[in-house]
Amino acid sequence: MAANPDPLSPRAKLAVTAGKAAAAVSRAAGRGSGSVIGGRVALKLDPELLGRLAQHLDVVLVSATNGKTTTTRLIAEALRAAGPVVSNALGANMPAGITSALAGGSDSRYGVIEVDEKYLSGVARDVEPKAIALLNLSRDQLDRAAETRMLAEHWREGLAGTKAVVIANADDPLVVWAASSSPNVIWVAAGQMWKDDAWSCPSCGGVMQRPGDDWYCGECGFRRPAPSWALQGDYVLDPHGSAWPIHLQLPGRANKANAATSAAVAAVFGVPPQVALERMYQVQAVAGRYDVVQFMGRDLRLLLAKNPAGWLETFSLIDPAPAPVILSVNARGADGTDTSWLWDVDYTRLTGHPIFVVGDRKLDLAVRLEVANQSFQVCDSVDQAVQLAPPGRIEVIANYTAFQDLRRRIGN
Repeated sequence: MAANPDPLSPRAKLAVTAGKAAAAVSRAAGRGSGSVIGGRVALKLDPELLGRLAQHLDVVLVSATNGKTTTTRLIAEALRAAGPVVSNALGANMPAGITSALAGGSDSRYGVIEVDEKYLSGVARDVEPKAIALLNLSRDQLDRAAETRMLAEHWREGLAGTKAVVIANADDPLVVWAASSSPNVIWVAAGQMWKDDAWSCPSCGGVMQRPGDDWYCGECGFRRPAPSWALQGDYVLDPHGSAWPIHLQLPGRANKANAATSAAVAAVFGVPPQVALERMYQVQAVAGRYDVVQFMGRDLRLLLAKNPAGWLETFSLIDPAPAPVILSVNARGADGTDTSWLWDVDYTRLTGHPIFVVGDRKLDLAVRLEVANQSFQVCDSVDQAVQLAPPGRIEVIANYTAFQDLRRRIGN
């Protein structure tokens, strides 16, 4: 564990107090958890506060396009076997939100922190993590985050020479390129369903060859590293070749991959795979994701999908046709205002499902579904969609702010 911190300076204590007060005012006004505004106020008063709050913690940072909130939760559960954990469990993953989370962790031993991809290098510089988990990189919020190759290069430059142990997905060429500048990398074969952002070599621009699960560039020799941890069916294989069963309440292959990476991270902190995986079973839902709720006398399962890779994974875990499906898409600031990504989603996977479309950008989504030859109905509200849906559990798939809208309406 990191050395005990010096007492916070008067300035830092003032910043923490002011941030908590601002967050309380925001909550009282009904404007959310207040974590972001609280962190902004605190950092305004002490720009070095994030590093000060982390100095007594063994920190792991988790970053990716998809799965970082769930993986953060799984790692936090695993590390609680070894001591108290502070984490930004609700997903406020930029510096202000992270600062607010760490302000409540004075008695914690570990900090498990989800970090927005764009801010990873800066947060890593501030908190000096012991470990960094890198899961995947794919197109997402192109109006804000830019092209994935540029983001991988940003990670690569920011993590060059880091003292942290980097736990990285060997199956994603962009992640491998980003992590390869780090001197201490543990490779995990976690799989990659979405491949459309990694057909060109991030090292030289050549065409990537993908025989089976392997990948390599025939021009420069950049290739998949040999993993020391691997997801194999319902098991995690550790570096000694032992197979540990994965028992999760969270559905889908993607969450097994998240568990495999989480087990590798936990091992860095001395938590054995068996203990780590047993603790992960306790996670039933993550910030409302995967929850099954009652609304208007019907069972609705809430699923978050923010980009093409996320929608691909989500389609693989919904109930088979003819289970009814509600789709909701917004394009607000937190979602990214560019909806062109809808055309990269293979909506033919929904053939046979009764589909109901809601959300701010329901007409954009309707056009995309029409081109995909899907049968659907555009609805004014989730209430109307539920009324029209045939019997059976309803799968509700939404992007970020649409998901929050639905949770507020449903009362979850």
